[in-house]
Amino acid sequence: MDEETARRKKRALLSNLEKRGSLLVAFSGGVDSSFLLAAAREVLGERVCAATAVSFIHPSAESDEARHIALLLGARHVQFQSRETSLEAFLANSRERCYYCKRNLFQQLFEMAKELDFKAVAHGANQDDLGDYRPGFRAAEGAGAIAPLMDAGLTKEEIRFLSREMGLPTWDKPSNACLASRIPYGTPITSERTGQVEEAEQFLREKGFRIARVRHHGAVARIEIAQEDMERFHDKDLRKAIVDTLRKIGFEHVALDLEGYVTGKMNRSVDGEL
Repeated sequence: MDEETARRKKRALLSNLEKRGSLLVAFSGGVDSSFLLAAAREVLGERVCAATAVSFIHPSAESDEARHIALLLGARHVQFQSRETSLEAFLANSRERCYYCKRNLFQQLFEMAKELDFKAVAHGANQDDLGDYRPGFRAAEGAGAIAPLMDAGLTKEEIRFLSREMGLPTWDKPSNACLASRIPYGTPITSERTGQVEEAEQFLREKGFRIARVRHHGAVARIEIAQEDMERFHDKDLRKAIVDTLRKIGFEHVALDLEGYVTGKMNRSVDGEL
């Protein structure tokens, strides 16, 4: 990565954001949306607002962290109950799951923007997001939301670098996705399943696994962790604690994915757009 190129892209981003006049940011508290919010605050000041969706597909800890980061940045922040969990098309969990969710989300965000008199709605997609199956991005684009980081050509690596320069605590935060992404396509999304995943992942984080995914395969919990953490599973006591806890949560079998965590793994069966 060329640092000067990253800084040049940031200047282009700031110029573009300033021209927007005011902005409602779809805000998860992750690396990308936190950087976008900080950049928007830099040039728009009080004319920017962060909006965070709340529902059973979003871990409560993530919602709390989003609120904390928005407060740290001095940004106005609203949390709202999103409606995707009332949509049968979303709960059925087809490969278009993210499309139905994001289409609903951006409908709500544009309603909010109109009510609060914000001129544009933005989300934190970056240049790297073009390389994966992203029906949610198609929904955002169709709704008229803008992707300023992508428009500036910023990659995830550049965003992390610039976030670190700006002193943002999210610069090295692991990527995350909603809890529905832990459930294989075709298996209905329920609050019980996402609750089991949330509880299991929280336990793994408490045990020091910074990157941890628990994929819900019915009676089987498939754990994905970073490759560098694999050797920790040689610890018999740790293994027992994990197995015992996940069984109490409701899983009958606990498996470790030997490949480790790989972003987008659940999309490997998807061949382009439907």
